[in-house]
Amino acid sequence: MNKTDLQDTVVVKFGGSVLEDERSIGQAAALIRDAMSQGKGVVVVVSAMKGVTDNLLSLSKGVNPNMDPSLLDELLSSGEKTSARLVAAALSSHGLKPVVVDPDSPLWPVITDDRHQDANPLLEATRENVRTGLLPSILKGEVPVVCGFLGRTQKGKITTLGRGGSDTTAVLIGNCLGSKEVILIKDVEGVYTSDPARVKNPHLIESLNGEEAEMLAAGGAKFLHLKALRYQPPGLKIRVTSLGRPESGTVIEGDIPDIGVEVSRTGVSMVTIVGIDTASLDSLTAIARAIRNGETSIHALSLESSSAIFYVSGDQGVLDRVHQVLIDGRLGKAVSSFDGLAMVSIRGKALETQPGVIQRITQPLARASMNLYGIVTIQSSIRVFVSADQAHKAARLIKEAMLVDEQ
Repeated sequence: MNKTDLQDTVVVKFGGSVLEDERSIGQAAALIRDAMSQGKGVVVVVSAMKGVTDNLLSLSKGVNPNMDPSLLDELLSSGEKTSARLVAAALSSHGLKPVVVDPDSPLWPVITDDRHQDANPLLEATRENVRTGLLPSILKGEVPVVCGFLGRTQKGKITTLGRGGSDTTAVLIGNCLGSKEVILIKDVEGVYTSDPARVKNPHLIESLNGEEAEMLAAGGAKFLHLKALRYQPPGLKIRVTSLGRPESGTVIEGDIPDIGVEVSRTGVSMVTIVGIDTASLDSLTAIARAIRNGETSIHALSLESSSAIFYVSGDQGVLDRVHQVLIDGRLGKAVSSFDGLAMVSIRGKALETQPGVIQRITQPLARASMNLYGIVTIQSSIRVFVSADQAHKAARLIKEAMLVDEQ
């Protein structure tokens, strides 16, 4: 294999729920053998075998409930180290040339900060390690078997990336190699329309974009470690699939953009309804339909026990329509509309992980004596409603506070 073929290098991660026994490890090795026979370079990322991490955590709590986090990370690393050696042995039995890559190896790629139990990879340091370590191994036709979930600080201490962190390891390595695809082998065939354990007749989803995947993962869907999406660059596909059907599953394409700040192109009105039973779905549905009957968009909704605020933009007849539905249906006491607002949207990768991000956004606006008419947060998206004549100034102040370059 030569350097021009590196985009054909695929990163395949095997989850702990997949690595149950000798049979499943053998199936994993056969999958890698088949990929290699197609002329692809392969990097394997492994989790600890099923139940191992939970057992180690339980033992550690029994021995010392307050175990030092750095010592606990070292203990937990033994699960992935064991998996890597078992998978390497299985690959050898298929005639391949595996190389175990754990934090003690000179080939180790993943460098992190010092945050034990939930460390964050340092992308550029990791990229350099991939270039000088994993890359030469791949070009020699070897199969690096990398311990997922683990990192190493710049001082050489073992860290862990948080539960499910092997997904992040795989995507990070795929990013640094310039791969076209990362395959995450799970115990399900892909991402479903909802949790198969909790709903009837869920359907397999063929594709998601990065923002959709992030919203689902942040909302409790356990198909992907949320942190992994921070390291998905443009052009890298993440495939979530099963050991039995690696070519199918759900494909996640389209990276989450870096932080950007935008002002809405149309004016926004704040429609306030009082005396409404917000626990009544029928009442809220009737109001929403009245708003949408024109050419009106709903940007956000805020609820209290007996009041609701809709932030909308579009035609000027919205107040009359809502009033008519309110009175005819006896849904509430009164409605008002505050016009002349604008929406400033702040969106971007890992926005929700930044400590004090709301304060960083609102403080410069307060110092400029700007009134906020509403603020709505949804994962990596924040919407701020301000007076339209102050919107562009507000956007500029937020960009300065968030260190966003002017385009």
